[in-house]
Amino acid sequence: MPANSDNGVLLSPSIIASDLSTMGRDVSAFDPAAFDLLHLDVMDGNFVPNLTFGPGYIRALASHTSIPLDIHLMIERPELSLEAYLELVPWCLTIHYESTRFPSRILQTIRKAGVRAGLSVNPATPIEALYDLSGECDLILVMSVDPGFYGQAFMPAALDRIRRLRGHLDSTAGGAGTLIQVDGGISVKNIGEVARAGARVIVAGNAVFGADDPNRAARELKRAAADGMRAV
Repeated sequence: MPANSDNGVLLSPSIIASDLSTMGRDVSAFDPAAFDLLHLDVMDGNFVPNLTFGPGYIRALASHTSIPLDIHLMIERPELSLEAYLELVPWCLTIHYESTRFPSRILQTIRKAGVRAGLSVNPATPIEALYDLSGECDLILVMSVDPGFYGQAFMPAALDRIRRLRGHLDSTAGGAGTLIQVDGGISVKNIGEVARAGARVIVAGNAVFGADDPNRAARELKRAAADGMRAV
């Protein structure tokens, strides 16, 4: 984990909720003590209905910041463009369980490149479907909204999915070190409960970039997450 994760929870603000046209300028003002990671949602207009950006945009953005990149591929057949994203050397590269017939092969390729391998699961997919692949993951992303658009309401059923997944990971050899990430509808009102359920990497979009001061909003979210952890 990045060095500033002293409370055990990483905040990964999602730039999809920002003004992407000015992000190269804006990112230099982000406080690395508040922004542990930058969450980058790559959407292809196929796996999800929206379109965002690709490796060229991410490479340009990375030249303006030292904040580690948390790349989330919401694309069909990620194996076809995987190398372009591995060349960016992100903190983690996450694919969707539902997006490929070869998740195990892709996860192994990501790890062999020296990058954390992440596997994401949509709300409609049983969390148990990932159990057999959990040993090949460094991170599992539990979507708490349907992927593709920011600003959706958090699905409370995600909390039980997080708890069940955390229980499975803790019961398997080596699974205790696998991180659970959550993405969708996160706010100061629910981030404590999400952290208490077992999430240790938390994505927030509108809660950060919809605020007048993103750094202050990020710090408030981290404090609320830490409060939730202490309540365990």
